[in-house]
Amino acid sequence: MKGLVRFFVNVMQKYLPDAYLFAVILTFAAVLAAWALTDKSLIEILNSWGNGLWGILGFAMQMILIVVTGHTMASSRPVKRLLAALASIPKDNAGAGMLCALVAGIASWINWGFGLIVAALLAREMARKVKGMDYAFVVAAGYGGFIIWHAGLSGSVPLAIATKGHLAEKLIGVIPTTSTMFSIPNLLISAAMILSVPLLIKLIAPSKEDVRVVDPALLIEPEEPEEPKVKTPAQRLEYSRLVTLLLGAMGVVYLARYFYINGALNLSLNIVIFVFMWLGIIMHGTPIAYVRAVAEAIKGGAGIAVQFPLYGGIQGIMVGTGLGAMLVSWFVSISTSFTFPFFAYIASGILNFFVPSGGGHWVVMGQICMEAAVQLSAAPSKVAMAIAYGDQWTNMVQPFWALPLLGIARLGPRDIMGYTCMVMIWGGIIMGVGLLIPW
Repeated sequence: MKGLVRFFVNVMQKYLPDAYLFAVILTFAAVLAAWALTDKSLIEILNSWGNGLWGILGFAMQMILIVVTGHTMASSRPVKRLLAALASIPKDNAGAGMLCALVAGIASWINWGFGLIVAALLAREMARKVKGMDYAFVVAAGYGGFIIWHAGLSGSVPLAIATKGHLAEKLIGVIPTTSTMFSIPNLLISAAMILSVPLLIKLIAPSKEDVRVVDPALLIEPEEPEEPKVKTPAQRLEYSRLVTLLLGAMGVVYLARYFYINGALNLSLNIVIFVFMWLGIIMHGTPIAYVRAVAEAIKGGAGIAVQFPLYGGIQGIMVGTGLGAMLVSWFVSISTSFTFPFFAYIASGILNFFVPSGGGHWVVMGQICMEAAVQLSAAPSKVAMAIAYGDQWTNMVQPFWALPLLGIARLGPRDIMGYTCMVMIWGGIIMGVGLLIPW
């Protein structure tokens, strides 16, 4: 197994391009595939691409804020002390990877954004604590825990079909989360993934001769300037804890009301960002300390700002030209009621390279798959979870979702994806077998 891991690591190090170039190559591939397989002209394809290019700008901003607010919160003294205590638990490289994968898996099941941030921050802190630790390996282990996100509380597809007015409501009605994310089969598959991925991480941990020593520059945190003894009126406001206290209180009141009305586990992406932001504001103590932390954290969002429009363009091609629907329809044509959830899972995994967004997946696959489920007498709830599993499955070799984590860790996709190839293989087996068992 270690030999296979070494092979994947070497391949990724040599041949996986930078995440930006990966998105560019996928863009070219989507254009060529649409030109060859659909009846659309090149001008029509480029029009679909251009229309989609800015379609996920709002989401891109959310992702940048996930990186910035998470990193800013982590740079506060209270969080540093908490992470330091947790990072003191493992004693070796394999233990650090196991702990990071387990914590990230649990956190990702609760909320995907939370899981990515926790994984990156914990890995950074353990790199300072655990001697002989392979930093890239442990960051990869944390991203491996993310493979369970779409089966959890923030899963886009199960939440979509539980909401009135979803795009397939006329076919399947509204399906409660008790039949999807909280169903016994999904809980068993989720538990198997969360508990077994850390064991896999232990098996694939690099030998001492393969350990890559972390560059100390990646772990350097900027020193805080000393507070001036004599302050101008403007500086008094900048260093005022009262300003932070009043602003923090406003956020706490809002969040308390939100969770009282919606429930403690109703975590949307905006609420996660809000929580990270206000915790950071409060824990940094003064306005100027928070501003300085944000200025340092914003560096990790550069890759997201450049790459997300490209994925919006790819999604525009897949939807606007019908290429995505064509892919799904082919899998439908070779399916039976028994095999359809499995083939929907495979189709979703392939589509994820071009549309690495849970919501985008549902737009491309939802209507077609639900029509097929009704025609083939397959359980719509199981088919919906198959789409969700496919989306999370190939994330392990698709750098799109790794960007927030990599932004904080200050690494590139080729540093981690040799290891996450193994997580993808193992997770693919668990989810595939789970879908071939009657629900």
